[in-house]
Amino acid sequence: MDGNKTVIITGGNSGLGFECARNIAKNAEYRVILACRDMKKAEQAKDSLISESGNTSIEAMELDISSLASVRAFTKRYKERNLPLSGLICNAGINGSFAGQSPDGFDIVFATNHLGHFLLTNLLLPAMLPSARIAVVSSDMHNPPGADLTWLNIETLAHPGESFQKGFVRYSYSKLCNLYFTYELSARLVSIGSDITVNALNPGLMTDTGFAPDKSRYTDEFLRQVSDRIGSLPQSGDALAQMITSPDLAQVTGKYFDRSTKRTESSPLSYSKENALELWHMSVTYTELAKDETLQELL
Repeated sequence: MDGNKTVIITGGNSGLGFECARNIAKNAEYRVILACRDMKKAEQAKDSLISESGNTSIEAMELDISSLASVRAFTKRYKERNLPLSGLICNAGINGSFAGQSPDGFDIVFATNHLGHFLLTNLLLPAMLPSARIAVVSSDMHNPPGADLTWLNIETLAHPGESFQKGFVRYSYSKLCNLYFTYELSARLVSIGSDITVNALNPGLMTDTGFAPDKSRYTDEFLRQVSDRIGSLPQSGDALAQMITSPDLAQVTGKYFDRSTKRTESSPLSYSKENALELWHMSVTYTELAKDETLQELL
């Protein structure tokens, strides 16, 4: 049976994205598209999923989420296929050890973890079914241990100065941006009477994935200190899949889930409407979205 419910997963070739894809692929009703930068790895992941699940409606499409041109090219190719979209999972991301600029001149962490997904989601909204769901992978590191995060202006995140451009805290800010985007997009969809939902997941610290290739910091002492933040790949992968497929979550929107389908509160800072609006409008400017390509004028 060809999957008649299409789900796109960015970075679906490994780690959390692959685990989520594995869970969704078990249901033959779903077509799963792995949107990945490395097509060789994506094709290997596709073959593995087909072999394991028996679902032949697994595909790989090229997408470098850090490149705005790649995002636009991907969405153009997808829309040309006239496949109504049931789910979008904004999963691809990098940690704060990465430095440098994206192809468009933005900080690579900000571009990969937030800006590319902002553009991708806005461009795909017209292709979504009325019942579509969007899941955004955030992190409890939006509220890191220690001193409270202080909000910076968007330009500092997009184009950090020399003293900030290698700071690991850029990851925390990017995950905070994921929440601002989730909450603001949800509010805008509700305001126009749309049934499309958007929620965020904290998968927790997963030491058994390739997200942080350098495992040297995972000492026994470090793991004790963050024991309340450790996640399970099978559990978080299942939760992320359920955010797209579970009937129980079909009408839930604008919520934050913690390593499961259990709703929780994110940090007080993450609920700042002023910051969310600043991020939204600056992201529209950075991505050069036209007025008819976004919900920017609705609120």
